[in-house]
Amino acid sequence: MKKCPFTMENGSPVVDDNNSITAGERGALTFDNLHLFEKLAHFNRERIPERPMHARGTGAYGTFTLNKDLSDITAAKFLQGTGKKTKVFVRFSTVGGGQDSNDNVRDIRGFAVRFYTEEGNFDLVGNNTPVFFLRDPVNFPDLAHAVKKDPRTNVPDGRRALQFWSRLPQAFHQLTILMSDRGIPHSYRYMHGFGSHTFGLYNDSGELVWVKFHLKSNQGIKNLTDEEAAKLPVFHAQKDLVDAIDRGEYPIWQVSLQIMTQKEAETYKVNPFDLTKVWSHKDFPLINVGTLELNKNVDNYFMEVEQSALNPGNFVYGVCASPDKMLQARLFAYADAQRYRLGANYNQLSVNRPICPVHNYQRDGLMADFRNDEQRAEMSGIHFYPNAESHQLEVSKKAPPALNITGQNRIYNTEADDNFSQAGDLFRLLTQDKKEELVTNLANALQDADVKTKELILQYAYEADKAYGDMLTSKFAL
Repeated sequence: MKKCPFTMENGSPVVDDNNSITAGERGALTFDNLHLFEKLAHFNRERIPERPMHARGTGAYGTFTLNKDLSDITAAKFLQGTGKKTKVFVRFSTVGGGQDSNDNVRDIRGFAVRFYTEEGNFDLVGNNTPVFFLRDPVNFPDLAHAVKKDPRTNVPDGRRALQFWSRLPQAFHQLTILMSDRGIPHSYRYMHGFGSHTFGLYNDSGELVWVKFHLKSNQGIKNLTDEEAAKLPVFHAQKDLVDAIDRGEYPIWQVSLQIMTQKEAETYKVNPFDLTKVWSHKDFPLINVGTLELNKNVDNYFMEVEQSALNPGNFVYGVCASPDKMLQARLFAYADAQRYRLGANYNQLSVNRPICPVHNYQRDGLMADFRNDEQRAEMSGIHFYPNAESHQLEVSKKAPPALNITGQNRIYNTEADDNFSQAGDLFRLLTQDKKEELVTNLANALQDADVKTKELILQYAYEADKAYGDMLTSKFAL
């Protein structure tokens, strides 16, 4: 095999990569050590800011295959035509820990899917749970602080998170899931994924329905106990995914929807836009619409995983946001975080670049690269709209349907909402041994908590189900 020449960044050849230029055999370095200085300067800049959340993760490419035509409810082309295939990129992650943390911790897992559609990127940025700790985004920075390291010692402290969750009753549903056997997935292949939020699908007639996305693992569900997790390498989940794909054991998920009409949403027993709630499968059964298969590992982790910038605000025509307050905030926060991490032109990086042409009047900024867009290069002499040029861009006549919004513009206190019945429903679904595991994990987590935190969590358990409270009471004395 012919060897490639060793060059500097400007293409000039490297003569020696083991010895620097010195003034005499034992002399000092000189300023004409251009290769040395380039290596040192680049090394100093190799790291970028890590994600505030979901910092530790891995990813792979694959294919989404549509098994059920959805043209009756959406104008999105990647959801039309049975057999339609769409390239995807999926990033999995833990949520609370930094890049220096462990794959095998008790935490929810990120499950983010990018669909490279012919109309642009659609990003479904979800988790492995159907709900979340919060229903209002004003609490999110505090959640992030609570689950991160102690600001004084720089050491994780699980008591902080429990203090926070116990003061927010709405978090108890997610806390119940977290402390159950599903709190530590064996690996990313053996867990379900959820869009979690409520999204809108609309057709060319402007008819809108609300949907929730579910991704069910064909590999089944496999979880770890705290003791089992402690015995595994810290990089277990990442290595498991890479090795499986390298072996040709491609993981598959069944993609399903729950569908709710606008009329049903007006009278449903829970707020359908509350991220701490699920929609009953009895009321809104899962409808299988396709399969997602991961079949290609990345070639460069930093370029394709670390620089991937999935954004809940990436919609295509036919898909839109709902009034879910947590989703609404993420429409701003995620893109803002990516611009901070990667710069204003992060969408021009290969893993983030849509497969369809991108035409607009945005210019310049760090790392701007328009070379792969012939029309934008053609328009390089003009950067404003409207203009008098013959190739002025044409805005779309297609727009999402208008949402009917009523009510006063003020703060609405939701503390009195039903925060516990769905946690109780989940508890009653568990087998006796799984109930025991849940309660034991929760009691262990509360072992070093302050008395008030224990009292609040115990109160919530009783609110959810008396047996839940009784079992937890038996595990510790206040």
